[in-house]
Amino acid sequence: MTEDNSFQMRVETDRFGPFIFQVGVDMATLESLLLRVNDAHKRFKTSPLSQVASRLEKEVVVSSIFGTNSIEGGTLSMEETEDALDLTSTQVQGIEQRRAINLKNAYELAQKSATEPDWQLNVAFVQQIHAAVTDQLPHEYNRPGLFRDNPKEVITRVGNQEHGGIYKPPQYGKDVERLFDALIAWHQQLVEQGVPVLIRAPLVHLYYELIHPFWDGNGRVGRVLEATLLQAEGYKYAPFAQARYYLEHIHAYFTLFNTSRKQAEKKAEATNTDFVAFFLEGMLASINTLHDRVNTLIALILFENEVKRLHDEKEINARQYAIVSQIMTAGKPVSLADLRKAPWYQALYVKLTDKTKQRDLKKLRELGIVIQADANQLWPGCLQVSE
Repeated sequence: MTEDNSFQMRVETDRFGPFIFQVGVDMATLESLLLRVNDAHKRFKTSPLSQVASRLEKEVVVSSIFGTNSIEGGTLSMEETEDALDLTSTQVQGIEQRRAINLKNAYELAQKSATEPDWQLNVAFVQQIHAAVTDQLPHEYNRPGLFRDNPKEVITRVGNQEHGGIYKPPQYGKDVERLFDALIAWHQQLVEQGVPVLIRAPLVHLYYELIHPFWDGNGRVGRVLEATLLQAEGYKYAPFAQARYYLEHIHAYFTLFNTSRKQAEKKAEATNTDFVAFFLEGMLASINTLHDRVNTLIALILFENEVKRLHDEKEINARQYAIVSQIMTAGKPVSLADLRKAPWYQALYVKLTDKTKQRDLKKLRELGIVIQADANQLWPGCLQVSE
């Protein structure tokens, strides 16, 4: 199937000029990617997600919030992001922690909405997401949930030359409102015409950013909207994991907004193909990464059960059980030197000899539940050692 422009909507504005919403993709070019994403999603859905759901969801939320914040210049590390998300609202200190907590609240709102029967994208929902994302964040003009209306002396510009140019979105509040209402109506037309969500979601993301309806938080809100549309259609975890892909490919991500915009200005054909293809590549990578992660977590659960069985049946002692547990908790290889210096390890052997220490580790290696690599790195036996 080639490009279909039957789903165009032209909107006349008071001051910005005409604005055209269009599917603008060459379906023949995207067909293979669409099939691969759907096949990967089917395989992912049949994996034993229920056994690892809570752990996987937490990992995805932390990674996604780290990713989407970093895209916008956030400075929290992954570890600092995870710590911030465990804080209560009264414990939050500083803008960076507030941004992370706000995104967590926006994600929860989005996930709740996406599971409601017959949920549809609407203006009120977008304003709620924006209010959550920008709550208590300082900005001279931004008001959570309220559209932008630029004073004559204040001009909003988006982008930079490094990523394809600087764009001046609509400035007049009534134009912003009119275009946003049109975006919602146009998306509903696409739904009714059966345009798949893997095409609709990135297009909403694209045109949302071109309207740039709020003073602050547009990038974060746009990514949440894209994810919500996907989740409402049954795509789990990957829609929010997509933010990390965008961070890892940030130059292409920013540049493709301008590529689509400039091609549309030139009235080229299939102006949005590259942007949607980039999104689909991200979904495929995200789903495959999550599938691999599920397999790793399942292997870890089975390994934990086996170690517990060995302890319960007294094939390993309490000291050995503690060693394996600590190595697993570390989430990364533990050097033998660091292990021996750890206070908890020293406490285990406070009245025992070096021979006992060596014997304990030797037994763990023989059973295969601890692997000692050539560099004296200790790994849980369920993980593949890379040296």
